[in-house]
Amino acid sequence: MSDGRISRLRVTGTVILALIFAVLPLPEPINAARPDLLLLLVIYWALSAPRIAGLLFAWLCGLAIDVLKGIILGQHAFAFLVVAYMTHKLQLRMRIWPLSQQSLTVFAFLAVYQFLVFWLDGIIGQPVTTWTRWLPVISGALLWPLLVAVLDTWNRRNR
Repeated sequence: MSDGRISRLRVTGTVILALIFAVLPLPEPINAARPDLLLLLVIYWALSAPRIAGLLFAWLCGLAIDVLKGIILGQHAFAFLVVAYMTHKLQLRMRIWPLSQQSLTVFAFLAVYQFLVFWLDGIIGQPVTTWTRWLPVISGALLWPLLVAVLDTWNRRNR
């Protein structure tokens, strides 16, 4: 999919919806497994529209999460930036992989993200060491095929 078919308005709209989802109150059992939808969108848009969703885009999205969650500025921005960099490095390969292989790669990206945030939490003295910290990695990897199907269909219809 070329960047010419995807408008910045569409990317911005999905980011705003993901930011709303990030702060939407959910019941505790579901909240623990809440996928990092904004990070999934950063990965998706980096694959589908790399000229629009570059490293600055990823950093700004991470910074928005930092601001919304009241966390130290730059913590999520750094982790988003690392994941976006890895996505851009594998972008041409990932676009031709089957969805199952993409899901495994997204699982690895989400695990790297969680590890970086875990590491940074430890440095600033707020470690969360429960196993539930890793649930968003699993839920995000499981959500990836659905997200790709919905957004690819939406992008094809709105050419």
